[in-house]
Amino acid sequence: MNSLSSLTPVEVAELLKITKNTVYELIKRGELPSYKVGRKLRIDKEDVDNYINNQKNPKLTRDSLSVTSDLDRAIESDTSILVRSNDNINKEIIISGQDIILDILGRYIENKLHRVKTFRSYIGSYNGLFDLYHNRVSIASSHLWDSETNDYNTPFVKKLLPGTACTLINLAYRQQGFYVQKGNPKNITNWTDLTKPGVVFINREKGSGTRILLDEKLKSLNISNNQINGYNNTQSSHISIASYVARGKADVGIGNEKGALQVNNIEFIPLQNERYDLVIRDEDLSNPIYKSIINIVSSEEFRSELEGIGGYDLKDLGKIISNS
Repeated sequence: MNSLSSLTPVEVAELLKITKNTVYELIKRGELPSYKVGRKLRIDKEDVDNYINNQKNPKLTRDSLSVTSDLDRAIESDTSILVRSNDNINKEIIISGQDIILDILGRYIENKLHRVKTFRSYIGSYNGLFDLYHNRVSIASSHLWDSETNDYNTPFVKKLLPGTACTLINLAYRQQGFYVQKGNPKNITNWTDLTKPGVVFINREKGSGTRILLDEKLKSLNISNNQINGYNNTQSSHISIASYVARGKADVGIGNEKGALQVNNIEFIPLQNERYDLVIRDEDLSNPIYKSIINIVSSEEFRSELEGIGGYDLKDLGKIISNS
């Protein structure tokens, strides 16, 4: 196939003069065929041409065209802008983070708010806060530990969203620890054991809360990255880290307890209880959509489902932790 006939979502967005998120919505609604090459989404130029031809409808009015362009401008400038209630276009909410709690939350949002579509940005906490500051996501999740204050999330929100008032709402507390093979053959129990001769480590990517926890701990213990065999080898999720260790490609990795429960031949060594929060900009709290999301998080129905899957401490679920 000629590479020029295969387009990325960004290229389609540029061609149609719309946002990338609108391209994803067209794909999701089945109006624009797509396929994957590896992990990358592609759209044939011929299908884009067919979509354009199908839109050449003389019944379209100036008002209907302006609704679409208004939405595109709103999404490009501020993801928190509400779409007018008399149009037929759904509001998009983008939630960053990797925990399955966020997938469940997205489903609840779409079930309760029928005209709202949720999308997931599977990136780490640090990058999620960065994207929240730049209006690339609507809500960020975070589990970033600050060694200087021994506090989670609030110090990083203040640093990464300067001049932006935010509210932190708790989702859960999770145990972070080592993933080792059954029986813990290398007897790894604490941070300094990562420097043992013969121990091979697998790390998380930069920007993840787990990577920041490791780096903060190493700094406090005056341990150099160069002392850890495998420090520069990375995987991008708790499950992939656990799988890497289970297959014998590394002796130890770091992740949450929930990830260890989903992979065979893994033993979990608890190290630290972490706080996992949602971060919402205060300017969005007056928006009915965000008010409804907070009500969902605080609901008994949502709590009951999370209790059903297990692996979380939900004592503060829905509680406002801080305003930064």
